[in-house]
Amino acid sequence: MAVTEQALLAALASVQDPHTGKDFVSARAVRNVQIDGGDVAFDVELGYPAKSLIPELRSQLIAAARSVPGVQNVSANVTTNIIAHAVQRGVQLLPGVKNIIAVASGKGGVGKSTTAVNLALALAAEGARVGLLDADIYGPSMPTMTRTSGKPESLDGKLMEPKHSMGLQINSIGFLVDEAQAMIWRGPMASQALEQLIMQTRWDNLDYLIVDMPPGTGDIQLTMAQKVPLTGAVIVTTPQDIALIDAKKGITMFQKVSVPILGLVENMAVHVCSHCGHAEHIFGAEGGRRMAEAQGLDYLGALPLKMSIREQADSGQPTVAAEPEGEVAALYRNIARKVAVKVAQQSKDFSSKFPTITISKKS
Repeated sequence: MAVTEQALLAALASVQDPHTGKDFVSARAVRNVQIDGGDVAFDVELGYPAKSLIPELRSQLIAAARSVPGVQNVSANVTTNIIAHAVQRGVQLLPGVKNIIAVASGKGGVGKSTTAVNLALALAAEGARVGLLDADIYGPSMPTMTRTSGKPESLDGKLMEPKHSMGLQINSIGFLVDEAQAMIWRGPMASQALEQLIMQTRWDNLDYLIVDMPPGTGDIQLTMAQKVPLTGAVIVTTPQDIALIDAKKGITMFQKVSVPILGLVENMAVHVCSHCGHAEHIFGAEGGRRMAEAQGLDYLGALPLKMSIREQADSGQPTVAAEPEGEVAALYRNIARKVAVKVAQQSKDFSSKFPTITISKKS
């Protein structure tokens, strides 16, 4: 019995993307279909990094193809193609960076920096090229969390070279000032320093640049939201009401400057005793989930209040790097894939398609 492309595609349509809920055929992810007698070959292209999912997806696709009468041999190739997506109107993309994701919170102490570094590591573990920018001018923590230090080098006297650690490209204001120095800067000065930090770093072909934002909604955050080409923002909160009130302010700020909210992460959602295993909602239960629903945002996931997460970050080996196969690392990776899927669903950037128009005055 001759194998037809129509029959093959109908079979492949039974396999769904676990993150989007759509089948790969209707999503137009199936490419390069080739049929030669009983031999079939095809590619499936994902718009987000999913290294840990690819073996299982490939197995499902091969099984679906083999269900077609007449199919004998199947060659299936699952790849990832991450592209640049649209940012705020009138803001140009950053050279060497496809997508910039701000990790923000309305207040301090909710674990935003720990979430940001583990999110970056999780995206890298899933196969993406990832950078990490420490934008917390007054309290930079990435030098400690990534075990990096020293002044950034400059090969041309204009751009800073990022540090490299655990597969990430990293820059931080903490590399430029003394660790014990108090940052007594007014808003405009701090905002200018941040602009220089992000714009004058030689990022090398990044799929994602994760920006650890300072807490709050002041000058620095507004500068980021208005002048830096943000693909979207991730909001980090804890479940208690006082944190949720401030998180809502951060959401409102990004919405007002047309930066998409990619979703909300609920940190310190539950504490599990390391001795007896008793689970306790110290900061309240599911406040973040309820807020995400009320605001019409994606609930990206919940993370536990666990001593090892803090200890690993403080030691310069955050959880995803320290225990890559652990339960908590799996939570971070799942959240990272959800964020990447949300980015992939954004409008594409077409700025490079348009010609540069110059107007000269006729003499």
